[in-house]
Amino acid sequence: MPRPCVVAALLSVCSTRFEDHADTTRWGHLMIRFDAVTKQFPDGTIAVDDLTLTAPTGKITVLVGPSGCGKTTSLRMVNRMIEPTSGTISLDGQDTGRMNAAELRRGIGYVIQHAGLFPHRTVLDNIGTVPRLLGWDKKRTRDVSAELLERVGLAPELGARYPAQLSGGQQQRVGVARALAADPPVMLMDEPFSAVDPVVRDQLQDEFLRLQSELGKTILFVTHDIDEAIKLGDQVAVLRVGGRLAQVAEPAYLLAHPADDFVADFVGRDRGYRALQFQQVPRLPLRAEPTVLLGEVPSRSDAAWLLVVDGSRRPVGWVEPARVGARAVTEADLHRGGTVAPAQGSLRAALDAALSSPSRRGVIVDDAGELCGTVLAHEVLTAIEETDRPERDEGLS
Repeated sequence: MPRPCVVAALLSVCSTRFEDHADTTRWGHLMIRFDAVTKQFPDGTIAVDDLTLTAPTGKITVLVGPSGCGKTTSLRMVNRMIEPTSGTISLDGQDTGRMNAAELRRGIGYVIQHAGLFPHRTVLDNIGTVPRLLGWDKKRTRDVSAELLERVGLAPELGARYPAQLSGGQQQRVGVARALAADPPVMLMDEPFSAVDPVVRDQLQDEFLRLQSELGKTILFVTHDIDEAIKLGDQVAVLRVGGRLAQVAEPAYLLAHPADDFVADFVGRDRGYRALQFQQVPRLPLRAEPTVLLGEVPSRSDAAWLLVVDGSRRPVGWVEPARVGARAVTEADLHRGGTVAPAQGSLRAALDAALSSPSRRGVIVDDAGELCGTVLAHEVLTAIEETDRPERDEGLS
């Protein structure tokens, strides 16, 4: 039998991204408010110290900080899995301490850090746990579970396996799939992407942001990774060891104006470069780039590098004409080190495309992935110098 704590964690998710769960839809979209909240454990340890913070309705607020800063404790106090020592936590103005705890948790999605899968159930059955609790029929549950399995990048045949037959990373992805099915008005997420590999983690973050853009949930998200915090958060709250709030701000502002040395050190020394991801690409001086079609012979050229495209003019890599000679370009000839930047993307993406390209010419594409042209690094730097940064607000912590 599954451990009681695992069952409690699963039941606390207690909602679905579909519209027919009355216990969650009645809540609406709620603001989370911490007002002078402190948590002191019986041994005298202060995990959270006088925390005052608002997680705005329909936005992602990320709690980030070093180990021992009270991130998870703060999260678990919202659904009263941990009770605060003093202060109040409210949802849409209602003091959670005055609510029935079980009823409170039925309106909150809680995504635990580890997968916590039922070992005696298949992957599809694990993903479909919440829909089955809601009384869905077997076909609908399995269809939704299969869809979510695909979303997290797992092969369909894994749906019939049991958790013990999966790797740790695969188990975590199954847990994430189950979390993506949940659609409560308030979601508490404790490092849900921490155990997957970097490529899948990035994909899951993108999918999470896409879903949030459609659903607009009030989300409190815990991570130790400042890059994840900056990518996902509408606002980021940096906590010190001992559970004191150091600074809360939008990511771009946090990077441009850290409140003190602790925040500056935690955010990182390359924060100026990372801040470029919030600055949209202006009109760059794109130049027409000579290309060769994959599978064709390059025309005679003195260029050291030639851009290779497919039949839809989507860049697939670079090639050195001198190495290819008079034969057709093959997949084996491609240099794939350079990144590709979207025309409507960020200055960071455009600069990275130029710096990573073996030709030093950054490839820019349109929304369909078709080649628009190339840009040089110094041209992107000129655009960076001409772009305004967030102004310092003396009244913002």
